[in-house]
Amino acid sequence: MSLSATTAPPSPATPPPDVAARRRRGSLLNRLDLKYSPYLYIAPFFLIFGVFGLYPMLRTAWMSLHDWDMIGDKTFIGLDNYTQLLSDDYFWNALVNTFGIFALATIPQLLLALFLANLLNRTMLRAKTFFRMAIFVPNVVSVAAVAIVFGMLFQRDFGLFNWLLSFVGVDQIDWRAQSWSSWTAIATMVNWRWIGYNTLILLAGMQAIPKDLYEAAAIDGAGPWRQFWQITLPMLKPTFLFVVILSTIGGMQLFTEPLLFANGSIIGGNQREFQTLAMYMYEKGIYNLSTAGYGAAVAWAIFMIIVLVSLINFILVRRSAK
Repeated sequence: MSLSATTAPPSPATPPPDVAARRRRGSLLNRLDLKYSPYLYIAPFFLIFGVFGLYPMLRTAWMSLHDWDMIGDKTFIGLDNYTQLLSDDYFWNALVNTFGIFALATIPQLLLALFLANLLNRTMLRAKTFFRMAIFVPNVVSVAAVAIVFGMLFQRDFGLFNWLLSFVGVDQIDWRAQSWSSWTAIATMVNWRWIGYNTLILLAGMQAIPKDLYEAAAIDGAGPWRQFWQITLPMLKPTFLFVVILSTIGGMQLFTEPLLFANGSIIGGNQREFQTLAMYMYEKGIYNLSTAGYGAAVAWAIFMIIVLVSLINFILVRRSAK
């Protein structure tokens, strides 16, 4: 017996209204989650930055436009504080001190960090993990302890460095009495503390360079020195620029080391031999409450100097890369 008609497939059952509503709500929540949840995840950073970063910057900028007394009157004076900076001998003295210490600390620091990173990156070096950990130890030591120890080493009468210099006929040096000697002592502290930190950053950049490049260069007969100049340095420029900018920011904000080296004196020596911009900002903005507006102007001057120096470093590295 044959069937003249085929049986039609059953039509899909329509879901109940409550099930359809739940599905629509679930689909809407999924779309909202995909669209807005990333902003929710990064919102804590922007909230913290807004409260502790952006608002203080804007507040400081507003203060710099006033004759601001922390316990008295606050009078709007426009750009008079910035105009006064240009004729302030103490400001220019602090600027020269800052750049002097910065040059003595940053240039040797980066060169030595680059040398140590290249040394730790070699495959034939034994106990690499131990040396990589040991080189970072100075950075985790308290800066106060570092300043106290180096302050004793640089003492005029019983310091270790004067004792060593006496063997080569050099008279005792009063390290706190002259600009060049105090810059050298503070730069030594900064170098000892931050060389290991910069070394590890440069080492991480070196390890990201493909090993195939070194293998191909070795096959072509290039030695370690030529590989360093032709492969390592060109490939390391972005990381090196990052380290330079970090060192610039730290050097322009140098405060704790010279303050402790001066035994807590905010003027940095009897004749301001090593008072930095950060110390001068503290003197005008916090130590002296009646000139808080002028101290805010010094703070913004430091910020603009950091931006300018970082921009110059960036342009120089980009041009050398091209």
